[in-house]
Amino acid sequence: MNRSPVRHFIDPSIGCAALDLRPDDMIGDLETMRRFFVSMAVRDLRIYAEMFRGHVYHYRDGDGLEADAVIGTNDGRWAAIEVELRDSDRIEEGAKHLLRLKDKVRSDRHQEPEFLMVVTATDYAYRREDGVFVVPLGCLGP
Repeated sequence: MNRSPVRHFIDPSIGCAALDLRPDDMIGDLETMRRFFVSMAVRDLRIYAEMFRGHVYHYRDGDGLEADAVIGTNDGRWAAIEVELRDSDRIEEGAKHLLRLKDKVRSDRHQEPEFLMVVTATDYAYRREDGVFVVPLGCLGP
């Protein structure tokens, strides 16, 4: 499984302060808001992954397949996560990317993923029929 480095703020509010962004600025620029939301989600995932000595990576391959976060452990366990805001079309697209990644990973070299998850800014968590979890960022936790 290829991994590529991506930089995130330890505290995404540092970036907002450096750019002098206010809440209204973020609402008017959803792409910037999405980037900070991804950083916030990755920060939280890193904290939770440390509990079981896991590491968080970004995945991107030559075919354009991408996952915002892949949690991997030394014993071969892994999970893939996409981060989307609220748009149901983007959540659907994120879930499809995760399922493509699962199918692409060679099962003879890697275990099946422990889970696939789309982290969102929605109000409630649920498991889709295809097995992908959709979970609000505020519901993540040990």
